[in-house]
Amino acid sequence: MATSNSRDFDLDVGEIIEEAYERCGLEMRTGYDAKTARRSLNLMFADWANRGLNMWTVTQGTKTITSGTATYSFDATYVDLLEVVLRNSSGTDFTLTQMSRSEYLTIPNKANTGQPSQYFFDRQVTPTITLWSTPDATYTLVYYYVSRIQDADALVNNADAPFRFLPCMVAGLAYYLAMKKAPERVQLLKAVYEEEFQRAAAEDANSTPLKLTPSMTYYSY
Repeated sequence: MATSNSRDFDLDVGEIIEEAYERCGLEMRTGYDAKTARRSLNLMFADWANRGLNMWTVTQGTKTITSGTATYSFDATYVDLLEVVLRNSSGTDFTLTQMSRSEYLTIPNKANTGQPSQYFFDRQVTPTITLWSTPDATYTLVYYYVSRIQDADALVNNADAPFRFLPCMVAGLAYYLAMKKAPERVQLLKAVYEEEFQRAAAEDANSTPLKLTPSMTYYSY
């Protein structure tokens, strides 16, 4: 028997909602049913951002750094910064190390100028990055950042997640809907959701092998 030779299976938002309702033993019948399900789906995406790093949301960005300016703003879609380097005019990259709010606060000479070596990422509604030392020239900041998952809006849209997260997404939405519409199924659907999420999260990681280098110290007497 011939196989389909197709590898493009996906679910749009409407199909995700329908599957979730069916797991609750219900059907989506009204416009409000769709509206409340989309709201729950978006709340679940916010929870995913709190549960850990979603690899597909990692994006590379750049920002021009000017002399004498230490603090720069990002837009509200930035959830976190991962790695940050400073690129000088000759194209050489220098790694910047992150410091905490308290570490930045206790720096006595914040106005000191030079090539920045550290940064403080302030995770406000509109996040900012503050460099130290204050830049003494024009540089380029090159970084990887975690962006917000795109909202589930129109029913015909696809969800902003890879296909391997579809089982987790449907299971999670079914659990969220059960809390509102099928409380007798909450415990079962929650258990399924947590199992699906752990499986998906474990797969959603870099597969780079760990390399350990022993430190050898020799003593002579």
